[in-house]
This record gives sequence, C-alpha cells and structure tokens, in this order.
Amino acid sequence: MLSEKFTEALTFATELHATQKRKGSGVPYIAHLLGTASIALEYGANEAEAIAALLHDAIEDQGGAPTREAIRRRFGDAITAIVDGCTDADTIPKPPWRQRKEAYIASIPTTSASVRLVTAADKLYNARSVLKDYRVLGEELWQRFAGGKAGSLWYYRALVEALRAAASTPLVEELDRVVTEIEQLASDSPV
Repeated sequence: MLSEKFTEALTFATELHATQKRKGSGVPYIAHLLGTASIALEYGANEAEAIAALLHDAIEDQGGAPTREAIRRRFGDAITAIVDGCTDADTIPKPPWRQRKEAYIASIPTTSASVRLVTAADKLYNARSVLKDYRVLGEELWQRFAGGKAGSLWYYRALVEALRAAASTPLVEELDRVVTEIEQLASDSPV
C-alpha cells in the first residue's frame, strides 16, 4: 500500500509542474508523471520508486539544485538518489541535446535497479505517447523533438540496448516492443 508520503509527493509534483504541458500536445504535464508512476508500480516498484517516478523530472525541469534539496528534505536521500539518476541535466542552460543523451545512456550500466526501473517506466510512457501521436500526426511529430526523427529513434534504441545490457526485465522488453513498433512505422514512412 502507498502511504501519505506518496500523496505528499503527488501534491508536490503537481505544484512543481503546474504550468508545464507535454511537448506539442497541450496535455498537463502531471499526466506524464502519473503515467510513469503507474507503469513503475505495475512493474513492481516499491513506494520509494513510485515517489521517485512522480518526481523524476523535477530537478531537470523545475529548479535544479534547489529542487534537489527540497526533495531531499521532504523525501530523503534514497528517493533523491533515484531522481538524480533520472536527471540528464540540472543546469540552465542545459548542455547540447546529443551530449546530454549520450552521457545519460553511458550512465545506465552503473545506475541502481531503482533508477533503471523509473527510467524504463518514463521512457515507456514517452514511447507510447510518441507511437500514438505518430499514428495521428505522421512525420510532423518529429518537429517536437530537439533530436528530430533520426536523433529520437537513435535515443530510444540506445536506451533499450543500455537498459537490456544492465538487466533484461519485462519492463525493458515492453519498451523494446514499443520502440520497435515506432521504428517500423518510421521505416514505412515515405519521408
């Protein structure tokens, strides 16, 4: 069962991301955080991992070091460590996109199983969203992403391979299936 700590994290995440929307869709950002936490729980997350799933973008998108310290004060070192492991940049401006993504992928083999669980849940949510929107928008979808089509496809495949090399889990295998479907749709595209 989830405790009041999870409810506190949900409220905190909602407050942190209150004005943020998903790229190109206008969907409130909290939908992504709830979806990531849901996937993590469905694949066996404990409460600390579920809380980290709710907060996984907080440092990166909502304040850097001060937000990290707020998470540490409210939720402790273990949850902060998971959120840190899911953060590819905590500075403004962020380093260039490809550099950040390569560094993040390179870190996966040395991260904890908890970081990999939340990372895979996050990426599965994102990949499902990409697939859904790709079916509707076609090639226009890739304009949303800094890496464009080629970079985005590279990133998802590289993440699957890095996660699988660290530990093949049912969650990683599901991520692979969704990424493979995106790749097949992209290869069928006339553009």
